[in-house]
Amino acid sequence: MIFRRSLQRELASAAGATFTVLFSILVTWTLIAILGRAAGGKVASGDVLALIVFRSAELLPIILILTSFIAVVATVTRSYRDSEMVVWFASGQSLLGWIRPVLVLGLPMVALVGALSFVVTPWAKMKSAEFVERFQKREDLQRVAPGQFRESSSSDRVFFVERSAEGSTVVQNVFVGGVDGDSHSVVVAKQGVIESDGKGGQFLVLSNGRRYEGVPGQANFQTMEFERYSMRVATQAPMIGADVPVAALSTPALLVAPNRFTQAELLARIAAPITCLVLMLLAIPLGFVNPRAGSSANLIVALLIFFTYNNLVRLTEASVKQGKLAFAMGWWPLHFAALLVVVGLFAWRLNVNHRYHPLVLISAFKRRRHLQKSPAAKREEARAE
Repeated sequence: MIFRRSLQRELASAAGATFTVLFSILVTWTLIAILGRAAGGKVASGDVLALIVFRSAELLPIILILTSFIAVVATVTRSYRDSEMVVWFASGQSLLGWIRPVLVLGLPMVALVGALSFVVTPWAKMKSAEFVERFQKREDLQRVAPGQFRESSSSDRVFFVERSAEGSTVVQNVFVGGVDGDSHSVVVAKQGVIESDGKGGQFLVLSNGRRYEGVPGQANFQTMEFERYSMRVATQAPMIGADVPVAALSTPALLVAPNRFTQAELLARIAAPITCLVLMLLAIPLGFVNPRAGSSANLIVALLIFFTYNNLVRLTEASVKQGKLAFAMGWWPLHFAALLVVVGLFAWRLNVNHRYHPLVLISAFKRRRHLQKSPAAKREEARAE
């Protein structure tokens, strides 16, 4: 009982420290990526904080799975390295005794990963898509950042403004370059403002400017000055949420419309809590280490196993999405095979003295090879040692 309580406290402490490190890395990486998109004009600068929160919520299930896996591996490895496992085995406990304390931490973690995968992550993807779509469907001039060239949504105009004034719809010192077939035009004005015609149309109204059309030096080149000039920049009001990605659909919506795309997404959501549980059980026998050897190799192997498992899940999801694999045969074989590996590793660690155990066979082979050597060779090996 004392061992189990101490073990549970250590597992919780290791999980907390691991989660803090991984989450800090996640937030930093997400911040850099979204700031890069904001600097490139792909998202609004005012939406950066919200997009960071949504992106972090999307990746939180993966972070929790990796946290639980590394925490169990690190705790088991430390117990072997500090010879605490000797005390554990000497007190009559076996390696199976680790399952209960691990599940005390693991089952709430599995439930949390399941809730995030089925509810929170789709909601976060939906909100993130709405923020990006809302910015992409803004009026062309409102998408322009002062001091930067921006292409229109129809890809036939380039806008540049020197500074904003009097709110987000009025700008100063406007440059608009347009292409219409073989015709090129440039419009410059001291001020521009967005106006609506009440029917879904959006117009950019420029004041005190000049318009150039054609190629300088040719007969069709024209120039004109104006006090007021209007150009259409949007033909209808934007429809937000018209195109919802499958990953952003709620779980009930996936169940209502069964097809290979929705089933592939459902498979990915089901895989998250199962993967969390299987990897935590796998971490118990995987954490074995020789006290006289280093312990860093276990963490490297754990990371390789995690990424391999995750990539296999993605491969199965892609197979279902492409129609190469049925959903009924896609969601369980990989996890069942991983569970068999867990059972095999437990059997390997529990039956370490069995005559067919690999370590026993290796020791017998070395002993037989040593006996077959000549006495002179044995004396030479002893002198070298």
